[in-house]
This record gives sequence, C-alpha cells and structure tokens, in this order.
Amino acid sequence: MIAVVSAAIGTPLRRTFNCVYCNLYPLDTVKLEGSMIMIKPVLPGLRVLISGAGIAGPALAYWLSRHGADTTVVEIAPELRTSGFAVDFRGPTHLGVLSKMGVLEELRALQTHGGAMRWVNEHDRQIFELPAEFAGGEIEILRRDLSRVLYERSVERTEYLFGDVIADAAETADSIEVEFSRHGTRTYDMVIGADGLHSGVRRIAFGPEQRYVRHLGYYVAGWQLPNSPAVDATPQLYNVPGRMISVSADQHDPDRADVFAMFASPRLDCDWHDLEQQKEFIADAFHGLRWHVPRLLAGLRDAPELYFDSISRVRVPTWSSGRAALLGDAAWGLTLGGMGVGTSIVGAYVLAGELAAAGGDHRTGFAAYESRMRSYAARWQRGANPGTFLAPASALGLRFRNTLFSTRLVQKLLISSTKSVATGADLPEYTLT
Repeated sequence: MIAVVSAAIGTPLRRTFNCVYCNLYPLDTVKLEGSMIMIKPVLPGLRVLISGAGIAGPALAYWLSRHGADTTVVEIAPELRTSGFAVDFRGPTHLGVLSKMGVLEELRALQTHGGAMRWVNEHDRQIFELPAEFAGGEIEILRRDLSRVLYERSVERTEYLFGDVIADAAETADSIEVEFSRHGTRTYDMVIGADGLHSGVRRIAFGPEQRYVRHLGYYVAGWQLPNSPAVDATPQLYNVPGRMISVSADQHDPDRADVFAMFASPRLDCDWHDLEQQKEFIADAFHGLRWHVPRLLAGLRDAPELYFDSISRVRVPTWSSGRAALLGDAAWGLTLGGMGVGTSIVGAYVLAGELAAAGGDHRTGFAAYESRMRSYAARWQRGANPGTFLAPASALGLRFRNTLFSTRLVQKLLISSTKSVATGADLPEYTLT
C-alpha cells in the first residue's frame, strides 16, 4: 500500500506531519517527490494469517494493514457472531488505543450505558446492588456491536474467510504453509492465533489444550429470548449455592431479554460446537430452581444461538513458537475476568507496532511484544476466580458475599482497583498518533 498526500511545492516537510497518514509511519519512510509526499509502507508484502474474527483478530488486522501488511482473517463461524455479553473499557490505556484506531466516538454512540447489578431473592426483593461504575466501566458496549465496528474498520484492507478453519500448519525455512479445511493450502510469513480460550493455533503450534488451560470449576452461558418476564435493563441476579442466573432487557431492543447464567461443575466432556449438548448441560444445572428460571430455560430451548464456555485461566510459558504467535484469550485468557477485551485491544496494537518496528522480523517482533505485554496482561489475570464471586459454592459463602458487597467501602475499592488494573502508562506510542 502506498498512500499519497497532496502538498504544495516548497512546504516545509515537518508541517506535513499534521496529516493523518504521515503520522502512521516512521520519518524514514516518508519522502517528497515533486509536489507529492510518498509514504512507503513499513511492512510491504508481509503475509499474515490471523485466526479468529472476534475482537482481537480484526483489531490486529486493522493495525497490520495500516503498516502495509497483507492480512487474512479466518473464522470458523459462517458470519460474525452475535452472541456474548456486554464488554467494557476502562482507563486511559484502553481508551487511548481506541482513540488511535479512530473508533472511540463511534463506540461512545453505541454504548449501552450499563447500569447497576442487582441481586434479588426468589420473590424479587433486593439483597444488594453494585453501582454502574463497577458493572459498566467508562464505555460499555455489546460484544456484537464492537465486533462489527472492528470488522468494518478492517475489512477494506483484509481478506476474511468465514466458515473455515486452520486444519494444519507446517513451518519452512522462510514461511509457514497453512492447510485450511475449505480453502486449500496457502503460504504466509506468520500466523497469529486470536481464536480464544480453545485456540486451534495454540493446539497446532504449541501443543494440547490441557497443557495451558486450567479449569476453574465453573461454566458460563448466555442467550436471548422474548422479554416475557417484562424486566428492565438493570440485570437482576438470583443465586443458590453454586448457581447464578440473571435476566435483563436487551439494551437496544426492550422486547428482547438477555440471560446470563453460571454454574459450578467439574470439567465437562464438551463439544464446543454442539449447541444441543450445551443446552442440556445448562438445563440440567438449573433444573428445579424457582424465580424466573423455568421461563428462562424454556427460552433456552428455542434460542438459535448460545454463548457457552468454561471459566478457565490460560497460562502459556511463551506466546510465540517459530512463525506462530498468540494474542488475547489464546495467550492470557481468564473467562469473565473483566479486562479481557480491553487487554486484547491493547495487545493487538502492541503486536502490530512491534512487528513494524522490527521491519517484519517475527523473532524480534514477537519477543518485543511479549516483553511489553506479559506484565500488563498478568495484572488482571491474577484476579480471583469470577465464579467464586458470582456463584459461591455454599450457603455460608453466599451470605458472606452478600454482606461484604453490601458495604459502600468495599464497592469503592472494587471500582478503583479495576481502573488501576486497566492502566499501563509504559505502553509505547510507536509512530501512531
């Protein structure tokens, strides 16, 4: 890619760096040719395959293509996913990267203005409530809206292969040969696994999932149904020991309701692509409960799409292996840790920037990316198991949780700690302003 910016003959070169294109590249990539400023790409012809079209994948594709790389994103789903929960961004690091991407104001316009989280008993009487600052961060947005925005921002310069998956990969002396399930074999310079907790790239390039993913004793699910309970947008959460289920009106369509459920369980033998099996797991876990549960389970039977996953922590000793590297949950995931999406957005910015700074050398770029990101990602990954907070396993644990989080001091500490964890003042600027 070569961007061309008009400039008057004789204009001092330093003045041209007010333009958006010039700020994307180092000084030595910009030169004057007659009356034009020619901006040379930093990563010309670098072929990068990214697995996963959720959040981290499109964000990385955006940054790499801005540096001149040829980017392809492969996604096993036939189209962009619409399931998942609201996600949030907190602090100057998250918001700063979104601003650099040029999507901050668009996300502000789409934000859900997430409110409080209200715990109730089976008669809908309030037990305690956490304020909006804890639940929604500074910007809260539905995951599906964020995914669409990032896809639209990247698609002009990125090839997307939906309904396909990496079947195998083999590294050669100067490339990596990738075999797809549907699109044959192609050659790339590097492959990035941004494909989540159950990463296929990690399995192929690093080894079996059980080496890196530790089950934390809970499963989480989410689905939509008609808003027959007539609830408002404030989530109401109902607990019994080891189980939690909540319902709230959809932020964009009050005639629809969003259900969020969590239950304690040892590791299940689960096919992550078997929708009916996952529905059975959920129905069995919540069978016999009162409150709105029977109606919510009835809606589950008819739900065309479902979010279902284990609550797990990912620990990978090194995030790269040869020409393959990991990003987001594939590298440092903690399901429902609260900072995963924001950290993935920051990680995409850093990975692309370090590869550009290294001139496309994967060894140098991957090492610099991991050096900068590992301590930042570890801040939130060290957090407590979210299952023990949302669904304490015992009646005593429930009473203790309810009493503790009813106090104003504890709520203030929660809010301040999430902001500090999200902030990383030492992240580099590169040349992107």
